[in-house]
Amino acid sequence: MCDPDKIKPEPIPGLPDKLPEGERVLWSGGPDWKSLALHVFHVRAVAVYFAILIVWQASTGLSAGVTGSEAAVTAVLQALLGVAAIGLLSVFAWLIARSTIYTVTNERVVIRAGVALPKAVNIPFKVIGSASLKARSGGNGDIPLALTGPDRVAYLSLWPHVRPWHINNAEPMLRGLPDAAAAAQVLAGALAEKAGQPAARIAVAANDTARRRTLPDHAAAAVHT
Repeated sequence: MCDPDKIKPEPIPGLPDKLPEGERVLWSGGPDWKSLALHVFHVRAVAVYFAILIVWQASTGLSAGVTGSEAAVTAVLQALLGVAAIGLLSVFAWLIARSTIYTVTNERVVIRAGVALPKAVNIPFKVIGSASLKARSGGNGDIPLALTGPDRVAYLSLWPHVRPWHINNAEPMLRGLPDAAAAAQVLAGALAEKAGQPAARIAVAANDTARRRTLPDHAAAAVHT
């Protein structure tokens, strides 16, 4: 079951309670705010939008007889709006990154997140049907977790730590990891160990259109047997 809990004083950063006997932390980390700004809030697309808007308004204004100085003032105002929008989105990305800790133990994945109202979501290995790695150039990437069974997480309550557009069957996601391959390898090993199977190596794709490589299917599936 994926249990969201309000954060109490943390005995271990990112974990709401002390670990039970026999459980240990294997990996802990958080998202990179620049990756969140680019791939969650799409600041690059916002910049392109405002650039196109400025050029379009300037060209239509000049065609309609607006003076060059008036067109320049309008362009500057639009540019300032664009900078403000990008700045706000970037600050929000920074706040999300600062307040998020992903933890992998030998029993579960924990997502501690929330800027205003922090909460922890525990995802036991027994409900993880499969996990995959989406790597980008530079080494950062995402690890979505496909869940099985009746218990689900609510897409909006966990956003942006969910796989985009999978609303009805939300998949928690470790997002914007600076070294996604290392985290994926740890998770693969933990799933395999829990299932009593050998861990597979995780290949890192070379560019942003990277193929998604599944963490060992046999290990993840075997958790449920």
